[in-house]
Amino acid sequence: MSDYIVNTTSGKVQGHLLDNRVEYLGIPYAEPPIGPLRFKRAVPKTTWEGIFDAKEYGAVPVQFDSGKAQGSEDCLTVNILTPETGEKLPVMVYIYGGGYNTGSASDTLYRGHAFVRDGLIFASFQYRLNVLGFYDFTTYPNCEDFDSNCGLSDQLLALKWIHDNIAAFGGDPDRVTIFGESAGGASVVNMLAAPEARGTFQQAIAQSALPNCVMTHQMQRKNIAFFLEGMGWTEENMSENLRKADPYDLLKGNTYMSQHFQDENPGMFLPGPVQDDLLPVRPIDAIRGGSAAGVKLIIGTNMHEGTTFVHPEGTVFPNSWTMIAQMLEKNQHADAIPDVVGFYHPSARDSFVLFKSSPHTAGGGAVPEKHAGDFRQIGGDPFIRFATDYAFEMPAIKVAMGQKQYTDDVWMYRYELVTKSGAESGWKASHAFELPSVFQVRDHDFSSFVFDGESDELFEKMADEIHGDWVRFAKTGEPNPDWDRFTGPKSPVRIYDRKTRTEQLDRRHLMQIWGDLRFYEV
Repeated sequence: MSDYIVNTTSGKVQGHLLDNRVEYLGIPYAEPPIGPLRFKRAVPKTTWEGIFDAKEYGAVPVQFDSGKAQGSEDCLTVNILTPETGEKLPVMVYIYGGGYNTGSASDTLYRGHAFVRDGLIFASFQYRLNVLGFYDFTTYPNCEDFDSNCGLSDQLLALKWIHDNIAAFGGDPDRVTIFGESAGGASVVNMLAAPEARGTFQQAIAQSALPNCVMTHQMQRKNIAFFLEGMGWTEENMSENLRKADPYDLLKGNTYMSQHFQDENPGMFLPGPVQDDLLPVRPIDAIRGGSAAGVKLIIGTNMHEGTTFVHPEGTVFPNSWTMIAQMLEKNQHADAIPDVVGFYHPSARDSFVLFKSSPHTAGGGAVPEKHAGDFRQIGGDPFIRFATDYAFEMPAIKVAMGQKQYTDDVWMYRYELVTKSGAESGWKASHAFELPSVFQVRDHDFSSFVFDGESDELFEKMADEIHGDWVRFAKTGEPNPDWDRFTGPKSPVRIYDRKTRTEQLDRRHLMQIWGDLRFYEV
């Protein structure tokens, strides 16, 4: 690579040397999805003349950040960071999360410098979000020329671009590990299910994924109805308005939808991918059918995911027994109400309590004797635990069980570290709290919050353990000799905590309670 110039399928790219790594940032992998390409699937970038100077990250996707609109429709870029020297290096590709609503590859938490330091090539990319990326308007009047799954198409094209070009950057296209967290973890699961993703990677790590955040065209209309209400539009004038609207204006309806979507359909997810030709089978069912046969998989969750999503007001998942009952009844599971409520520790005093600091007092009483052995599954506020299991833990186990049919190389983990700030704030081991350790980034606002009051030694220990396991997996195909493979609902699970260990967790009762209950799939 003379002077860090690389020939790609899109044209020549100029990289820049910084701190013993070479950065190729903001490389366009698709045509800008603007004008007639708004609400169209990603189109491969036309080859450019000359040399593209890849010196800085591209624009973030259109989104709200701390209440302020930011980003651009012209956001489809990929980033490649490499060690200064090396050939046929293993590759890690990160897919950022944010509920398909927010996030970017350029966040300083996600830049991947520690992975490059450890001898890997690190890649990331931007994809469209919220209204422009994951709303499906194809069933509405005069929207027949719109495409579904625009954001998903971005991800698929970015992975193909990386696969086709990574050898030119010194990477091995046959040693690619994709990983992501939250919606990024869900995207990893979607890639395991999507036919077009096949062959673009060989290994996957799904962190705090939401595997069931996939809807039919008709089901997503329930969310879009709130979007229309928030915009003050009708179905009849929506097509014209969508074509000409300022992209920032669309965020108004998206925000209104996110504030009201639980009112009528508790337990429904925010808009994400829909079932279509890109994702013809729901991910868990596709994986059960062998869609990712042979792909090595690490999948796991955090102990208290639900603290991020369950709130007294503006909740993202049910925060009362009434909402849980309504959720079950609306999905024809009324007969499951007694078992579900029983499992999550009912009492006369059950009501939403914001972030109870002690799981032993949550719910207003002691753990029922018949569930004492399942305390790890039902501890804490019952609604927080319900959300954690419903959206994250239970479907993660189903994904692992499905993939286990086609490869022995499946591992599960759970992040359980409750730092001082996690205990004092009530967030505990919440959603995304593992990310500072995964990326070995201490100097970040989120990292500072997670590890506030803790020693540098604790951060370094956690970072060495989690980041180290991810690096070892990318390089060797196995994360840790002390981490046994997944065998089923009663199985070894890697527990990341003050004392990290592999522990046999018995989650058979959890899986029995949930069985094959399905929600909002029609």
